[in-house]
Amino acid sequence: MARRTGRRPGNPGTREAILAAAREAFAERGFDAASIRTIATAAGVDPALVHHYFGTKEELFRATVSIPVDPAELLPGVLAGGRDEVGARLVRTFLAVWDSPVGTAAVALLRSAVSNEWTARLLREFLVTQVLRRVLDHLDLDPAELPLRGALVGTQMAGLAMMRYVIRLEPVASADPDTLVAAVGPTIQRYVTGDLGPTTRRSVTGDPRG
Repeated sequence: MARRTGRRPGNPGTREAILAAAREAFAERGFDAASIRTIATAAGVDPALVHHYFGTKEELFRATVSIPVDPAELLPGVLAGGRDEVGARLVRTFLAVWDSPVGTAAVALLRSAVSNEWTARLLREFLVTQVLRRVLDHLDLDPAELPLRGALVGTQMAGLAMMRYVIRLEPVASADPDTLVAAVGPTIQRYVTGDLGPTTRRSVTGDPRG
């Protein structure tokens, strides 16, 4: 009997094939440019099968990065209330996730990103599109400054994660969350809503004037 050709039906290897295609697409094209259709084509399946296994594009992206939490469920709490406390709420939410049982998976992901370029690309794209962009887009900020503000927030949060959970530098490693929120929150707040300085504004906007 001749073997049928065409798209692969659902089977135990389908999910892994979709994930492999998605990792490559998201890492090379970024979240915005990668589509469910192109990922399905690369995996040799129908787009409906991608939705069957993973649901939305955001859920598929989260699966490729092995993120143990859904930012969409956490960020409303960060954005609730006045914008002057966004920094403190972001740090508190960040610590609550990393100090919880899912923190082990987050630490493993961070370690992998340090040594693996593909993981680093995926994690970087995830942080920019699923976390930082969602926070900053809700605030009344200069659009030209958003990339720099987001990157600065990322450096601070990544540094905190590395020192507290990977390198375990004391007293940061054993400090209670309130202490770290009080210490790091104002820095995050300045990166989000504070004055970045005239030199920084010129470099971001390309305006040679102060």
